Amino acid sequence: MISEYIKCVTDEGIEECISRVYDRVTKLEPKLHAFITLVDKDTVINNAKQVRSRKLMGLPVAVKDNISTKGIRTTCGSRMLSEYVPVYDATVIERLASKGATILGKTNMDEFAMGSTTETSFFGPSRNPWDLTRVPGGSSGGSGVAIASKMVEIALGSDTGGSIRAPASFNGVYGLKPSYGTVSRYGLVAYANSLEQIGPMARNASDLKILFSIISGFDIKDATTVSFDKKDDVDIKLNGFRIGILKDIMDRSSPEVQNVMSSFIEKLSSEGALIEEVQLGYIDYILPAYYIIAMSEASSNLARFDGVRYGYGRYKEGTWIQTFSANRAEGFGSEVKKRILLGSFILSAGYYDEYYIKALKIRKLVKESVDNILKSHDVILSPTMPILPPKLGDVIDDPLKMYAMDLNTVVANLTGIPAVSVPVGFYQGLPVGAQFMGKYLNDFFLLNLVSEVEKITKMAELTPSI
Repeated sequence: MISEYIKCVTDEGIEECISRVYDRVTKLEPKLHAFITLVDKDTVINNAKQVRSRKLMGLPVAVKDNISTKGIRTTCGSRMLSEYVPVYDATVIERLASKGATILGKTNMDEFAMGSTTETSFFGPSRNPWDLTRVPGGSSGGSGVAIASKMVEIALGSDTGGSIRAPASFNGVYGLKPSYGTVSRYGLVAYANSLEQIGPMARNASDLKILFSIISGFDIKDATTVSFDKKDDVDIKLNGFRIGILKDIMDRSSPEVQNVMSSFIEKLSSEGALIEEVQLGYIDYILPAYYIIAMSEASSNLARFDGVRYGYGRYKEGTWIQTFSANRAEGFGSEVKKRILLGSFILSAGYYDEYYIKALKIRKLVKESVDNILKSHDVILSPTMPILPPKLGDVIDDPLKMYAMDLNTVVANLTGIPAVSVPVGFYQGLPVGAQFMGKYLNDFFLLNLVSEVEKITKMAELTPSI
């Protein structure tokens, strides 16, 4: 917990506390591969000493490797940016620094955030600390691993279609996909602008709320950010709380996940929560709509990586088209190239109306359905992920199987509402997460609910025995 680190610094000093962090990282990192880049210990200690008087007192934080960090390599898990060192900090990094956080390292991720397992990373996969033969989820898998294994107390991820919540669920930690516009995307390497958000990850509800309160808020550098009321003192009691269970999504989850979710729902009901099954609708169209929109935006965003101005630039001779094509062919991995090609096809003349416009119409219908459910319910509940963490290699070569893992999570990205994954139980030693979705801009309301849920699940601070 953040409070434990602060107590450690107060009692023993920054050098001793951060040295302990590095002792644990040195022990576990070879097994887990949570990080792509680690900052030198002496540098972290010196940086922490300079901000000791601030709120977080030099607390080491892990940062997903698609968030810009001045002077620290930012690779996006790709060969294309394997040597790229930014000259500026993302807004979220500036805000963390202003409160006294220091960067421990940049965490492993699926290449350009395209994947659900962290296996598309150019630097190799991360491993699930609860079972080293299984994936940690993605694309923010490294951040989830770093928290679950207690290498760090808090971490940043980004979420385009579940990339914070998937690793939160698979690693047994907490992760929030904020309402669209509540957290600045300035300094985030873009995948799909209309869907993605930077968000917090932690091992308990309290730390999750602290991190979100620091990074959220209007930013003049990002025109998509909004001003919103940060009031977080709403008292929530489960007795009488109205929860809509997404039956059409629950029914598509594995029997193992349904088993854990049923036990969790019984606990909520025993606390007086009012449980009702609801139907989202459009269930067969949600994933296609999401991937059409995401791939279209990705093909546009990734056009900037040409190996000329920055990035992988092995080839310098020939026409611009020849060098552009050669550098991108080697600089990007297969999953990224696949999504760029599909996105370019979708946006091409003759197919734009047939695919992209129809996907936007489905997006509107899904938003209307969610809004209608939330008129009569305080929150919507579903499993975070429809399956348990797969074994390494099980889904990476089957794109349809990998894409299907995102069914439960993409709803919040399509509609812009907040969604949080909460660990609620285990099945044969593997964590299972539940996802709560709330009304737009009700992020603190959702986080206060998580604090109440944490009391009945008793899952906070559980650590795998590795």
